[in-house]
Amino acid sequence: MTTPIHKHKRLFFIVFWSILTFSLWPYVYLSDHPFYYWMLYTAFVMASFIGISHYLSDIVLPKALKEGRMKHFLLQFFLGVMVLNILVSLCFTLFPYFIGDEQVLVRSDVQTWKELFISKLFNSIPSAMAIVTTTCGIRFYEEHHKIEQLNAKLKQEHLEAQIKLLQDQINPHLMFNVLNHIHILMQSNVELASTVLLKFSDILRYQLYECNQKFVFLYQEIQYLQDLVAIEEIRWQEELEVVCTWKIETKQLRIAPLLLVPLVENAFKHVSRLPHQQGYVHIQCQEEKGKLTLAIENSYNDTYKREKQQGGIGLLNITERLNMQYPNAHSFQMTQKEDTFTVVLQIDLHHAINHS
Repeated sequence: MTTPIHKHKRLFFIVFWSILTFSLWPYVYLSDHPFYYWMLYTAFVMASFIGISHYLSDIVLPKALKEGRMKHFLLQFFLGVMVLNILVSLCFTLFPYFIGDEQVLVRSDVQTWKELFISKLFNSIPSAMAIVTTTCGIRFYEEHHKIEQLNAKLKQEHLEAQIKLLQDQINPHLMFNVLNHIHILMQSNVELASTVLLKFSDILRYQLYECNQKFVFLYQEIQYLQDLVAIEEIRWQEELEVVCTWKIETKQLRIAPLLLVPLVENAFKHVSRLPHQQGYVHIQCQEEKGKLTLAIENSYNDTYKREKQQGGIGLLNITERLNMQYPNAHSFQMTQKEDTFTVVLQIDLHHAINHS
């Protein structure tokens, strides 16, 4: 399939070689020779120009770029310019002899021929250099464009693979926690375990069918978080005070799937639950005009610090994903005090990197 850059290149060379061909017209027009002499002369000169120029630009240059041998290409480039210069100079010098130009034959001594050839040889260098540089320059731009496209594709594939790896790290970690909750509840409260199992089925459905997309609707992600929080509330019951505020203004906004999960998970995982003391998790999630703010505060003690050192891929996970998917479009702050731990995440959902 012909790309726009190939079409423009083809059109340029048609115009370029046409102009160069007709630029030879004054040289022949001022002479009295038949038209076919001009055609023969033009054919030889243009064959030299086109042949050497495209050999260097279409064969030598791509191979040098592929193999990283640009010094070798520069040597061949200057050699090609010299060969082209010699061929054109010989054509200018010998063509009058070939067609029997009487004015030149009168001056056909060897010294005059040599002087004329040397004069044309020096005069043709700028023209030969300009023509070969033009063709090679265009081909270099074309190859550079291809390399940039390939690098961009590889970078995008690598980025998507990294994101997929980070996302896959969440799923088994979350499943292990929820299944462990269900196992404990089944030994004490089967009805409650059944309720958690239904919530867990909604979580699995979301992960299996929605999270395979690069972006999901924000309201779906929030519903997922609400199901997760509901499971935690059932699990801890009176041991924790859970207060949540969910306010979404625009339902059609999209967000990277499972991006917010580590923050909610960490709040419940590391919340302090000391004997005779109720811990708490406060979640406030608000979206306004495309700006999402998630603030989570949980009770804290030294146990949190030890657990964080032992496990905790969560905060590192979300930091890496934010830098990849929302560069320069987010802020992420963590505040640790004597008895509280707070995270505040703000994302401009209109500025996500598009991986489609």
